[in-house]
Amino acid sequence: MVWRTWGEPRDGAPPLVLFHGGSGSWTHWVKNILPLLDTGHAVWSVDLPGFGESAPPPGGSDADVMVEPLAGSMARLFGGQPVDLVGFSFGGMTAGLLLAAHPEMARRLVLVGAPAMGVVPGRQFELKGWRHLKTPGEQAEIHRHNLAALMLHDPDQIDGLALEVHIANVQRDRLPRRRLAHTDILARSLAAVRCPVHAIYGAHDAIYRQYIHQLQDAYAAAAPDFRGLQLIEGAGHWVQFEAPEAFDAALLRALNV
Repeated sequence: MVWRTWGEPRDGAPPLVLFHGGSGSWTHWVKNILPLLDTGHAVWSVDLPGFGESAPPPGGSDADVMVEPLAGSMARLFGGQPVDLVGFSFGGMTAGLLLAAHPEMARRLVLVGAPAMGVVPGRQFELKGWRHLKTPGEQAEIHRHNLAALMLHDPDQIDGLALEVHIANVQRDRLPRRRLAHTDILARSLAAVRCPVHAIYGAHDAIYRQYIHQLQDAYAAAAPDFRGLQLIEGAGHWVQFEAPEAFDAALLRALNV
């Protein structure tokens, strides 16, 4: 499992640990890492098993089989020190499962665009396949479509960096049959999470669309210590990339509560 780290902690600040989204890597946070160093935390970002540069998990291909490998890796890195854990999308669901099994591992949990909260009756977006296409140009058109369909609300944000990051990440996704994100497993897991739980979403998140305003009540019902939902106006699912300054400010509010 490959980790990256930046900065040194100040005044005893716990590690700030970032989990990326599905078909992603640490680069889902590429616009946020340097600003987050100003918080006084050492920032740690993992390539989750089966994504980026990390080997696939043994025994399966979804978030549930990542829990124990992540728990072991974090125990070795942080020596039992509770962290501030931030999970985006699939990584938020994974973080919830991790803390349901090992609640002592985090001081607080921040869920960003997380699925599996049980408020959506069916999938709200459709992605197109690209691996069968022969030329990079044909593939790039599909990647642009998929970024617009799921990740970014503003089509003008589908720029060179977004496309470059997205293509590099999806080409290294070795877990193609993930299903848990379309269940309510995160909502069911949060009952066992003991630390404060915060949520940050883009107001136009394609996973939820018109159901986005049901999340506040869903989280309040699921998490014993839910501290609130922040919606970032003008942003879609990949909120920390599309509106980095607004997202960073929202995350700082969550970390300082």
